[in-house]
Amino acid sequence: MTRLTGQIVTPAGVVNGTLTVDGETIASIEPGPVDAGAPWIVPGFVDMHVHGGGGHAMTTGSAEAVQGAAAFHLRHGTTTMVASLVSSPFEVMYDATIAYAPLVADGTIAGIHFEGPYLSEACCGAQNPAYLRAPATSELEALLDAADPGVIRMMTIAPELPEALDAIGFLASRGVVAAIGHTDATYQQVIDGLDAGATVGTHVFNGMRPPHHRRPGPVYALLGAPDVVCEFVADGVHLADDTLRFATKVVGAGRAALITDAIDATGMPDGGYNLGGQDVVVRDGVARLTTTDGSEGSIAGSTLTMDSAFRRVLRIGVPIVDAVRMASANPARALGLADRGRLEPGLRADLLLLDIETHEVQTVVRGGAAR
Repeated sequence: MTRLTGQIVTPAGVVNGTLTVDGETIASIEPGPVDAGAPWIVPGFVDMHVHGGGGHAMTTGSAEAVQGAAAFHLRHGTTTMVASLVSSPFEVMYDATIAYAPLVADGTIAGIHFEGPYLSEACCGAQNPAYLRAPATSELEALLDAADPGVIRMMTIAPELPEALDAIGFLASRGVVAAIGHTDATYQQVIDGLDAGATVGTHVFNGMRPPHHRRPGPVYALLGAPDVVCEFVADGVHLADDTLRFATKVVGAGRAALITDAIDATGMPDGGYNLGGQDVVVRDGVARLTTTDGSEGSIAGSTLTMDSAFRRVLRIGVPIVDAVRMASANPARALGLADRGRLEPGLRADLLLLDIETHEVQTVVRGGAAR
């Protein structure tokens, strides 16, 4: 058994005491005395939307790249992640499903997130418009039949597209999380998508029709839906801190999920990269599509890590118990991963030791083992 002493952030609040790990499982949490400099002990972060990191792109179907990206993000506290692809030809999606299935089986990733290709061209952002298309249930069925349940964990769809509601209902019937994003939908079209079975808002505010008081659109619908988990990219670029603060207050600590939307450039120098067949340039850590006329291109993912996102929401005034829910419990619940994301006896021992003052990651424990 391993015993860790510190300020333990549980769903019920902060417990000063000792957390005991037995094998891969949290055995107990007991109150007791702790030293003044004892670390925070929090659940491992769960990133439900990430395209790469450390120079490794998960968008191409390369299993080795997924392993490299997962190892990079693990060092930043992400103990669970999905491999997010961008809009791609069917062949790329199918090949990635086959290639990544063993990585789901061995726990390297918790599944695949297809961000597209069933997205709005008007709000596609950095998605490659050449690969956008209307939803096809036959295509989805072929992908889902290619691997075991749980390999394809989530898919983002624009609900206003033809046959989109049927696609959302089909995904939900097969146990796949349907998310709404990259959408030019009206308020009612989003509500229709939620009624069809969608349960997640993909990086809310970004890649969707902006909110307007007479044309409310996706942002109002997603923020106001009581059962929808709303993703937020907390990097100060995708969302101003004041917007993030406002949004987290609106949805509450139980529905906000921090994501990175990170690409392969995360943790790498500024320069040229590629996302879904499109050139990307990173300047001062901000990734944008390359343009030919010198204008500012669309934001193309991020260079964010989950530990940085976690520290940012603390800086804007989110209490640490709520920040932990946003970084761990909520995304785990949204993905249907009931065995992790919280520090409770009987759950998987995925946890982090953070510096008591700076909240920097000191130690990562995944499945009961220090990594």
